[in-house]
Amino acid sequence: MGKTIQVIQGDITRQAVDAIVNAANNSLLGGGGVDGAIHRAAGPGLVEECRLLGGCKTGSAKATQGYNLRAKYVIHTVGPVWQGGNADEDQLLASCYRNSLEVASQLNVRSIAFPAISTGIYGFPKQRAARIAVNEVRDFAGDIQTLLFVCFDAETAGIYRQLLMP
Repeated sequence: MGKTIQVIQGDITRQAVDAIVNAANNSLLGGGGVDGAIHRAAGPGLVEECRLLGGCKTGSAKATQGYNLRAKYVIHTVGPVWQGGNADEDQLLASCYRNSLEVASQLNVRSIAFPAISTGIYGFPKQRAARIAVNEVRDFAGDIQTLLFVCFDAETAGIYRQLLMP
């Protein structure tokens, strides 16, 4: 069965998928933006489980339960902070998507929702980040059937939709 890739403008915490990806910081203990929203929506159990994980390196991914979210799992990944493009940011961001998809496969996830990793306070250019995200998701050969890009704003959703046009 082929995979479906869709773009949604909305709130990632409300998606009815097997796993949502959290654009986390290295501590995994919550923060601003998507990270803060996921932690607030999931409830206190999420931060308690995250405390046991010992943080996460940039480009890596770790999973927890979803707690009060509709998603069964949260896959936490730490995107790179944009430093002008000469500090391996592209490779680190690609790693976020690859490692998140690998963790999802190990959990037998069939549907997953991604935010626009690193494009908020971390400052990664949206167009460049979206191109990396779309390429990594398209190239993934696992059994995940539904992949969503959940974008907070219309501008970001438009960038993803344009990149996904046939």
